[in-house]
Amino acid sequence: MAIVHVRSDFPDFGLTESERREAVLGHYYEYPGMDGDRGEIWCYTDAWSYEPGARVTLFVSSTAPTFAIEIFRDGASVEVVFEAENISAYWQETPDQCSVEGCGWEAAFDFNIGTEWPSGAYRVRLTAEGRKGAPIACDHLFIVQPAPGRKAGRILQVAASGTWAAYNSWGGSNHYQGITGPERNQFAPIVSMERPFGRGFVRLPATAPRVPLEITLPPATVPRYPHMEWAYANGYSKKYASAGWASYDSHFFRWAESAGYGIDLVTQHELHFSPDLIGFYDCVVFVGHDEYWTWEMRDAVDDYVDRGGRVARFAGNFMWQTRLENAGKRQVCYKYRARAEDPFYHAGDIRRVTNSWEAKEIGRPGAETFGLNATYGLYAGWGGCAPRGARGFPIYRPEHWAFAGTGIYYGDVLGADSHIFGYEVDGLDYVIRRGLPEPTGEGNPPEGLKILGLGLSSLKEESADIPADTQFLGDEDALFVANVLAGNHGDAAVERYKRGAGMIVNFPRGKGEVFHAGTCEWVSGLLRRDPMVERVTANVLDRYLQR
Repeated sequence: MAIVHVRSDFPDFGLTESERREAVLGHYYEYPGMDGDRGEIWCYTDAWSYEPGARVTLFVSSTAPTFAIEIFRDGASVEVVFEAENISAYWQETPDQCSVEGCGWEAAFDFNIGTEWPSGAYRVRLTAEGRKGAPIACDHLFIVQPAPGRKAGRILQVAASGTWAAYNSWGGSNHYQGITGPERNQFAPIVSMERPFGRGFVRLPATAPRVPLEITLPPATVPRYPHMEWAYANGYSKKYASAGWASYDSHFFRWAESAGYGIDLVTQHELHFSPDLIGFYDCVVFVGHDEYWTWEMRDAVDDYVDRGGRVARFAGNFMWQTRLENAGKRQVCYKYRARAEDPFYHAGDIRRVTNSWEAKEIGRPGAETFGLNATYGLYAGWGGCAPRGARGFPIYRPEHWAFAGTGIYYGDVLGADSHIFGYEVDGLDYVIRRGLPEPTGEGNPPEGLKILGLGLSSLKEESADIPADTQFLGDEDALFVANVLAGNHGDAAVERYKRGAGMIVNFPRGKGEVFHAGTCEWVSGLLRRDPMVERVTANVLDRYLQR
């Protein structure tokens, strides 16, 4: 077996120390006019997903008078399905708060989705000539839904579109940073889908860093964040590695098609507005960074499993409840400011407030649907949170059917070479009895849940050797989670809740079953063709498809 040599020095993207600090702690984003004399082109569609044969409207703002369009189906192979040239365009004024209100551009082009186009993700590539003769381009994405009807033997993958909306900062704001508020420095609790995606959400070079550190961090080393440094140095969205088709959802979809599985694709909006759609499938899959959900989306999954459906979630960070407005074109999530600002605290169903699922006023911990809670997990291999921890899942129950044919032993670490554990994970409170972890019952885990694998995570950067002002994560999430779970963020509460775990669990529910590998980075095992990770993934899919 080849020896894997892991670097112990951070990659250098040509930034100064002050630029590296700005890349991590600053707020930079894509906006109209940012490319100046070079010229630019931006676009978005009137929806993120469509039924077969539907008409798509494209909204374009361009410094060039004409553009060309190519549309690619992005699956196991990349296939051009549509091309056109010499389409008229012009520069369109954009509202200052377009991240919240939408861009409001006039339509530039319409086309019909072919009735023969299979379900999947379709990348839109616009190209034009810049002001100085150099080419300019932009990328967008839409999903073609499957036709209705029974789909025996096929997988339905649900793209994490709520998380895409939350992290997209095009125009200045998302659910993390922003230009809202009286001093134009607050994140936006309401974000619009009617705007372009940030660069890197749709398409990425293979060399783009993922979030978990790919180096061995020497002792007393100030953590750095190569993905944000790379984004800053190369003109990509600061959040490209946290959300989007390119970083997460695409890797599972391509792998499944390459492995011979029939697979269809929808967004979370279909769970919300068309919940019966998932009932056509024996197996529904969620992958990657899957953080933002509405109450209705959870109802759809719970009802599906209760009736006999099977869910495989290879994803992490099931954290926030959201609400949808304007027929799904706006997403609402007040997050850390919910108790102070969300109007549903004062008028409306208080269970629908946009706080963490584990907040007592919501009363619906994430574990009731997927077996694990985000507030009992969080960060691993990122910054100063478990930076030298396990890169994969330590396995405790190798006899479980999910590990058949892997040759894995008790105590082995699944996915260590491909680094599947991180950067955000979901877990439970647990005890270990005679070498086996068991849930304590805190956080409402389902009856019959078995913990198959377990790695350590943290909600707080802790090091006596690292200055606090160099921390990106700090203790903000530890304080928030303590307040959610204990009702206060005093020292004793933070001490109790500042550590977590990421887990692989399996449990029955009603007539159905759920398998949950609670990590964002499971897809990196498929991307990097880790044979053990591929085998476990296939074991789960084959069982749930009854192959």
